[in-house]
Amino acid sequence: MTRKLEELFDLPTSQDAPVDSAPVEDLRSQLQTLDDNIDKIDLALPGVRGLEANDEEMDGLADLAKSSYNDLMDLGMQVDSRFASEIFSVASNMLGHAITAKTAKMDKKLKMIDLQLKKMRLDQQQAVIDSKAADAGTGEGMQTAQGMVLSRNDLLDRLLLASKDQKDKKE
Repeated sequence: MTRKLEELFDLPTSQDAPVDSAPVEDLRSQLQTLDDNIDKIDLALPGVRGLEANDEEMDGLADLAKSSYNDLMDLGMQVDSRFASEIFSVASNMLGHAITAKTAKMDKKLKMIDLQLKKMRLDQQQAVIDSKAADAGTGEGMQTAQGMVLSRNDLLDRLLLASKDQKDKKE
């Protein structure tokens, strides 16, 4: 770790920090988990990248609308004032189309990122559920109580004995 990072995050110097191998192993396992999650995201991205043609089309439309806006503004400055208002109105519509194209492109990217995050969250939740089910199936889960299988008659006998014992203690 560098001295600048230590100062920035107000950490003790690396000479003063105690060395413990257990947290390092935990960090390595967490890092491996993060690497696996990143690999999952990277595998999902090629499907998303297939939509780049739409991005290029939106960029082309935005550029065309901007150039049309510039042409119409130049034309509006050169014609008679009674016709210029209509030309300026069309020019503003062209600029609005350029803005709409860029906004649609950004909205699409944000939706894709949102969907990827939701998918990653669902994958993590499913992994937790699967691990809990595996723990319960193997008996490695936390044991909460001990039990015995009794017949109805055995249970009644135990209850009667317990009630007799309590009466004897009270007398």
